Amino acid sequence: MQIAFIGVGVMGTAMVKNLIKKGFETHIYSRTKSKCEEAISFGAIWHDDIPSCVKNADIVITIVGYPSDVRQVYLDNGIMDNAKEGSILIDMTTSSPELARELYEIGSKKGLKVLDAPVSGGDSGARNATLTIMAGGDEDVFNKVHPIFSAMGKTIVYMGKAGAGQSTKLANQIAISGCVASVAEALHFAKTSGLNAEKVLSTIGTGAAGSWQMTNNGAKMLSDDMQPGFYIKHFIKDMRIAYEEAAKTGQNLPVLKEVLGIYEQLSDEGMEDLGTQAICKYYR
Repeated sequence: MQIAFIGVGVMGTAMVKNLIKKGFETHIYSRTKSKCEEAISFGAIWHDDIPSCVKNADIVITIVGYPSDVRQVYLDNGIMDNAKEGSILIDMTTSSPELARELYEIGSKKGLKVLDAPVSGGDSGARNATLTIMAGGDEDVFNKVHPIFSAMGKTIVYMGKAGAGQSTKLANQIAISGCVASVAEALHFAKTSGLNAEKVLSTIGTGAAGSWQMTNNGAKMLSDDMQPGFYIKHFIKDMRIAYEEAAKTGQNLPVLKEVLGIYEQLSDEGMEDLGTQAICKYYR
């Protein structure tokens, strides 16, 4: 089975390496070849363009930045036009449910199977092959590619028809928005109250307040490690999509709105390429 993987960034590099570890022949393309050297040295096969990368692939996986990038690689740069009939296209970008449904319909007309399968778990989940993968599309197609998902993730769930994977990921991002902000807020309170913040983190992190955000990003906040496991700019994109989707049905999401505003302020101050844990800088 030949896999084409488009978008080899922070997450993609680790995902490609895990596919290769499981014996999958993996061909790659990304806009900047120099960022793919780690994957190439590990055994990935480089292509100079999308058409040559996907033309013989049984499975095409994409994980790019924004919905506009998804649209570009599928509709403007040739995945839909160059993928062979019967191949399965899996978009693992966090994108819009509406776009996922559009790609599914276009693919169906061309004899292509399309899944939307965004992931959660950050760079550590990608490295350790413990990502959560939430998929939308046809269930029989999902079952067929489950072994591929298993090479990259641990919690792999079929959520429903096309777009359902993206909607689930948006719910995930809404939940994270409140969690990461509350961790930063709690640690700020601890410090300004004269407490040992490291001791507070280790204490409350084992109780009802414990969470992935507290264990991972809380520790990074205290050590002033702002390296991106997940970029602020991409989190802003996800939250905006979620807010827009909610608005379509008249939903009011006040926590999401507040946290989105904080991150937009950090972005305006030049921090968009830092990790999401940099929300602690807002409180400082």
